[in-house]
Amino acid sequence: MTRIPPLKREDYPDLDEKFFRPYEASRGYVPNSNLVMARKPKVLEAFRALNAAIFDSNNTIPAALLALVGNVASQAAGCNYCVAHTANNAVIRGAEAKKIAALWNYEKSELFSDAERSALRFAQAAASLPNMVSDDDVADVISNFGEEGATEILAVVSWYGFLNRWNDSLATELEGVAYEKASETLSGTDWDPGKHIPKAQKPADA
Repeated sequence: MTRIPPLKREDYPDLDEKFFRPYEASRGYVPNSNLVMARKPKVLEAFRALNAAIFDSNNTIPAALLALVGNVASQAAGCNYCVAHTANNAVIRGAEAKKIAALWNYEKSELFSDAERSALRFAQAAASLPNMVSDDDVADVISNFGEEGATEILAVVSWYGFLNRWNDSLATELEGVAYEKASETLSGTDWDPGKHIPKAQKPADA
């Protein structure tokens, strides 16, 4: 259960209209992370604005690859709430299910191009603690995507760095729809929702 309870949407109609309903229309649910963040509306507003800027439709990096970057970064950081969300986002943005399932084998899998490997390698290194990015990692990703593309990739990693800390610290409970979709997308992988499992999915004696 989320350590700071999410707000009830009906008690905040202005926030619901501006932030929660649009997200629900595109995903089928409202993130509990956002419902906790809404306790500080200015933070939520800045957070949503940064999201729109980072995942801009005019990015040079394909949206599907940026979603995979977010998934690798979240796996490196160990946040299984964000792993679920990024897997779902990758499907929405056009990534193949088999690619999502093979992400932790991206170095050897034939599903990934050399350019994609450079992006995912950079993301994994950037999200690791301590940071493991080398000069070679940066040079490789720039050679494939340019400095603008490298900036877009690092922005996604940094974005999820915030969310990884937020959701792992609060043990944010996965939304039912997000949990069901991730369970399907990530079946056959080592993903385990752990402390983020929805209350409805917990054993009766848990």
